[in-house]
Amino acid sequence: MGIAIKLPGLTRQPAAKKKAGKAPARRQSKPVNARGSRQEKRPTPTANAQRKQKGPQTKGATRRQAAKQARPQRSFNWLNRILVLLGVGVVTVAGAQAYLALQAIPVQRITVTGELEHTQSAAVQDMVHPALVGGFLWTDLGEVRAQLEALPWIHQASVRRVWPNALEIHVIEQLPIARWGDGAFLNHEGEVFRPSQLEAWQGLPVLRGPEGSAQQLMQTYQRLVDLLKPMGLSVAQLTIDERGEVAAVLGGGQQLMIGGADFLERMKRFKAVYRSELASQMDRVERIDLRYARGVAVGFIAPAGLPAAASDNEQA
Repeated sequence: MGIAIKLPGLTRQPAAKKKAGKAPARRQSKPVNARGSRQEKRPTPTANAQRKQKGPQTKGATRRQAAKQARPQRSFNWLNRILVLLGVGVVTVAGAQAYLALQAIPVQRITVTGELEHTQSAAVQDMVHPALVGGFLWTDLGEVRAQLEALPWIHQASVRRVWPNALEIHVIEQLPIARWGDGAFLNHEGEVFRPSQLEAWQGLPVLRGPEGSAQQLMQTYQRLVDLLKPMGLSVAQLTIDERGEVAAVLGGGQQLMIGGADFLERMKRFKAVYRSELASQMDRVERIDLRYARGVAVGFIAPAGLPAAASDNEQA
């Protein structure tokens, strides 16, 4: 006869298997309100619902902004343009009035400066008056200067405006160095001028030469004067012919034949002969010829009734 025995370990094996398997989901407890009843959770609105709620508000704001931008803003550009045009008009009118006023200003005073010995200040003023018809602003200063320099004794003139209504004129008179021919003078630059008064300058040396040789002859004259001055001699007349031959008449009446070449060399030779032999007897010398290669020919004044004697002095 068999006996049934109940083993405790065998009865708990299913429970262990349940533990090894997936644990059952716990039931979530619902919150209980104050009254003791369970409170149900309201569903959260979806994104579409949120967009629907916000949609009408955003659309209304956009319309307000568009309406605000569509309103015309007040502009004052037209006022700025009018002010600029008025300013330009005022400046133009003022400039035109100033131009007309300056054009109408006459020359009321003329001042003449410079050392005037042969030209009177009144004559200078009378000369420039016809050129002042244009008034102070439009007077042609170049024309005034040309008219003044056309006067016989005026070598150079400068004219300038002195505001508001005056002209200042400065003149430099001619400085005659020698007479040119019979009716003209040469200044320090070898320029020929012909004044009306000649009597006061008859003591000046006379220079003669072909047309166009005035400047060259003036330069030769100044060199000759510089060389003769240390010896106490002067030049009374200097001529140059068509071939370029230069001849001079000294202050004592002696003729000095220089020629057309080797001017300095020939004058050195004359200086040596003069200091060695001629200085003490220049009153007897009539003619000195320097046109020799190595010597000087001297002609003396012959005593009354005898022909003139000549002697040649050779200088190395």
